[in-house]
Amino acid sequence: MALAVADSLLSGRNLAIEAPTGVGKSFAYLVPAILFSRLARRPAVISTETINLQEQLIRKDLPLLRQLLDLDFRAALAKGRGNYLCRRRLALAAGEHRDHYLPHPALAGEIDQIGRWAERSGDGDCDEADFHIGGDSWSYVCCEAGNCSFPKCNYRRECFYRRAREEWERADVIVANHALFFTDLKMQIESDSRDGGLLPLYGAAVIDEAHTLEDSAADHLGLYLTYGGFNAFLNRLYNPDSARGLLLRKGGDVLELRAMTAELKAAGKHFFAQFEDYLDRADESIRAVDQPGGFPNTLNERLLAFRARLGDYVQEQEDPDYKSELEAQLLRCDGYIDGIAAFIDMTLPESVYWVERDSRQLILQAAPLNVAEILRRELFGRDFPVVTTSATLTVDRQFRYFAERTGFGGGSEVRLDSPFDPDQVQLHLARSMPDPALPEYEEALFRALEHYLELSDGKAFVLFTSYALLRRAADALEAFLGARGIRLLIQGNELSRSAMLREFKADIRSVIFGTDSFWTGVDVPGEALSNVIITKLPFAVPSHPLIAARCDRIKALGGNPFFDYSLPEAVLKFRQGAGRLIRSRSDSGMIVVLDSRIVAKRYGRMFLHSLPDYPRTIA
Repeated sequence: MALAVADSLLSGRNLAIEAPTGVGKSFAYLVPAILFSRLARRPAVISTETINLQEQLIRKDLPLLRQLLDLDFRAALAKGRGNYLCRRRLALAAGEHRDHYLPHPALAGEIDQIGRWAERSGDGDCDEADFHIGGDSWSYVCCEAGNCSFPKCNYRRECFYRRAREEWERADVIVANHALFFTDLKMQIESDSRDGGLLPLYGAAVIDEAHTLEDSAADHLGLYLTYGGFNAFLNRLYNPDSARGLLLRKGGDVLELRAMTAELKAAGKHFFAQFEDYLDRADESIRAVDQPGGFPNTLNERLLAFRARLGDYVQEQEDPDYKSELEAQLLRCDGYIDGIAAFIDMTLPESVYWVERDSRQLILQAAPLNVAEILRRELFGRDFPVVTTSATLTVDRQFRYFAERTGFGGGSEVRLDSPFDPDQVQLHLARSMPDPALPEYEEALFRALEHYLELSDGKAFVLFTSYALLRRAADALEAFLGARGIRLLIQGNELSRSAMLREFKADIRSVIFGTDSFWTGVDVPGEALSNVIITKLPFAVPSHPLIAARCDRIKALGGNPFFDYSLPEAVLKFRQGAGRLIRSRSDSGMIVVLDSRIVAKRYGRMFLHSLPDYPRTIA
C-alpha cells in the first residue's frame, strides 16, 4: 500500500485503495505523505471522518513515525475556528459589561470556569478541557468568522487560533476532519482560488474513511438553517425576555434596534411555524420541499431593513471590541438573508430541499445531488494528487460504485486482501427466518437472538436498522439476559455511546443493542466482542428526501435506483457492521445474519461476495 501511495504522490495521479483492518493503512499513507511534503515543499493534508482517528494519528502514529524514521518533520491538528477560545471575547464575557454581552445570567458561572481553564490551557481547544463546556456558553467565547480584530487585537500575541494557524503553515502533515476539509473546499470554490480557503496551500490530500465521501461533501456543500440558530442570533443582539444583549447600551438608535429585534423574533416564529405546520399536516418529522416559492418569505423585507439599520449603527461605533461583535452579527444576518432566500426560491443548482424536525429544533436543509460532478471537477481534477482510502470502498469487490458516486477518476484503483485468516470467523446465515416484511419475523427474531446470545455467552453487538425494533427487542430479551447474568446496554438509554463502549469493554459478557452509530467507527478488540448479530440487511429508508431524490435522479438518467444505489449502499454498511468483529490476528468469533434475504434473494450474493471467504453455517 505504501508503494502505491508513493507512486500516486510522485506521479501526481489520484488513487483509490481499499485497505482492510490490519493492513496498517495509516502508516502506509503517512510515511509517503511525510516524505512527499518535504520533497514538494508543501504540506500534505490528511482528512478523517472521526475524531478518534484524528487523535490516533496525532497522538500515536505520527509521534511513533518520528522516532522510527529519525526524521524531523512537523505535524499539526487542524480544527475549525469555533473549536478555539478567543481571549478577547472571554474578556468581554467575564468583564464589567457581561450583562450586556450574555443573554442569560445562568451562563456567568460557566464563563468564569472557562476563564480559569484558559489560564492553564496551552492551546485553547475546547476538546482538551478537563470539564464539560456547554454549547451555549462556548458560543460567546469561541473564535468565530467575522469577529476577529487581528492584527489590532490586544490579545494577538496570545491568540490560540492564530497559533494553531501558524502551526498549520509550518507543518509537513496537517491532520483535519472531513468537516473542515470540505468547508475549505467550498470556500475555494466560492472564491475561485486555491488559496481562498482556511487550510494552507497543500500539495497532496489523503482522505481516510472515504466511504463517507459523498455524504460528507453533500453535508458541507449544501445549506443548513435552524430555527434555534435564528433565535440565538437575535438573542445575541437583544433578548427581550432577559433584557440582555449587545444592544443594551444607551441611545435612541439602540432603542429602535431593540424594537426591530423583538419584531424579528415574532416574525421568525411565524415564518418557521409554516414549516412546522407543513410537517404536522403530513404527520411527518421530515418532508421534502418540491416547488420554489411554495412558502412565503415573510422575513426577507424585515431582515433587509434590520440589516441596513444595524449596519449604520455599527459604523458609528468607536469601541473596537464592541464593533467587532456587532460586525459578526452583520455577517450572520447576511447569512440568514441569503440562506432563507436560497431555500424558499430553491436557487442552489441540482439540489434537494427538505424540512426536518428532530428532538431539539426545526431544520431547513438542502444538499447537492451532483456531488460526483462537483468532486470530479473541484477535487479529483485539480493540480495535486488525491488518495482515498477505507476498509470499505468496493461493492462486489469492484470500485465502480465508489467512482460513480464520488466522481473519482484520473488515477488507479487498488484492492488489498485482509491480512486475517478467514477461519477466525464463523458466518451464520438464517435461511429459516421469515422475511422481515412478514408479521411473524419479530417473534422469530427474538427467539433467534436468545439462541445466539446464549451461544456466545453475551459478548455481542446486536445491530438494528430501526430504533423502534431495537426497543421492542430489548423489552423482549431483558429478562432472558438478566436471568443469565448478561448485562444489556441499550442505545438511547441514559449512557452515551462512548460510555456504553467503556461499560461493554469492562464487562466482557455484556451485550449492546445499537442502531446506526454502532455499525461504523467502533473498535473493540479482544474477547469482549465475540459475536456481531445483524438483524436486518441495512437498506436505507427510501422515504428520506435525500435518498428519494438520489433515486429519482438515477431513474431519470436511465438507471435502476435499487441496483444502482439502494443495494450498493446497503452492502457497504453491511460490510462496516460485519467489520466490527475482527480487529486483530488474535480475535475470533461469529457473525450472525438474521435476515433470510441474504440467501433467499439473488442480490444476497452481493452481500456475501463482499465479505472475505468465511466458513458458513446455514440454518
